[in-house]
Amino acid sequence: MSGRAVLHVDFDYFYAQCEELRRPELRGAPVVVCVFSSRGSDSGAVATANYEARAHGARSGMPIKLARSKLAGVEAHFLPVDFDHYDKTSSEAMELMRPHADVFEYVGRDEAYLDVTARTGGLLSRAAEAARRLQSGMRERTGLSCSVGVSSNRLLSKIASGHRKPGGLTVVEPHEAKGFLAGLDVSRLHGVGPATRERLSEMGLQSVSDIQESDVFDLFRAFGRKTGAYIHNAANGTDATPVRERAPSVQYSKIVTLGSDSSEYAQMEGPLGGVCAQLHKKTAEKRVMFRSVGIQVILSDLSSMTRSQTLRSPTGSLERLEKCARHLLRAALPAARLPVRRLGVRVSELTPSSGQSDLADYF
Repeated sequence: MSGRAVLHVDFDYFYAQCEELRRPELRGAPVVVCVFSSRGSDSGAVATANYEARAHGARSGMPIKLARSKLAGVEAHFLPVDFDHYDKTSSEAMELMRPHADVFEYVGRDEAYLDVTARTGGLLSRAAEAARRLQSGMRERTGLSCSVGVSSNRLLSKIASGHRKPGGLTVVEPHEAKGFLAGLDVSRLHGVGPATRERLSEMGLQSVSDIQESDVFDLFRAFGRKTGAYIHNAANGTDATPVRERAPSVQYSKIVTLGSDSSEYAQMEGPLGGVCAQLHKKTAEKRVMFRSVGIQVILSDLSSMTRSQTLRSPTGSLERLEKCARHLLRAALPAARLPVRRLGVRVSELTPSSGQSDLADYF
């Protein structure tokens, strides 16, 4: 056996592609899928855009108003997100994909890792053939286009899957890893966010090749041994993280747009309580309890912050949900650089409710 063989499958412009599949007349036209707020048709953010829309400058995360201005004079379609439809489409696609793997790891609605080492003998040439069959079968059975990265580890495969979109297949052999990564911006390395990128830039490290040529001890001093070692290894294409079997994680969430942007907790407490009430109603209808509570704070520039807390035991209590959400919001607000525009609450780590009361409700 040669070594590991890992595929990263990434569905192309997934939400917009789902819309094109159920409405074929949209094909060839710019399609922008949006998270609309309650403030009007121009308020909210772009969830994703197809390639026709991207050609005009529309991008995910962009304010809808800006996307409309970039597509002014173009017959574009601005559609609301339909997560129920996307979840159904994703579930069907993942079940078709699973038999192609020795080990299958679900990552999100539109991506997954497949370890195919055993069935390919670790040969990337055979893994690439398996990837082509997967792409062809997926297109025939669902109509979905996906891009696939093939390499000896997760990190390289994820970067490779974005190399030739849409519908691309990119193979990175171990001896090609450093050269493949060298010209990329450091932000392409998984886990390197804005703060890390800024610190690397201050050190004069703009591209991955800069990191490859740097002294690892400089990285240790700047980021600590653990993070510094990760950045150094990632830049050189080294990643020992195994593909682990993981099923889709079920969670429920609700989000609300504030009447006006605000930095005052007092103006958010009411809307936050309303979101918690809606979410509690959903969990009650589904007869589930939750153990993890999270909040999402979306600022006026549409950047976001998240905070979460794991409870000692599962609960179905609205009171505990509200208490936890309020605590998380108070903890998050001091870090908010700008006024808050939207608030969201999420519950996860769900377990069936057998009708018993949460003991904590009595204390």
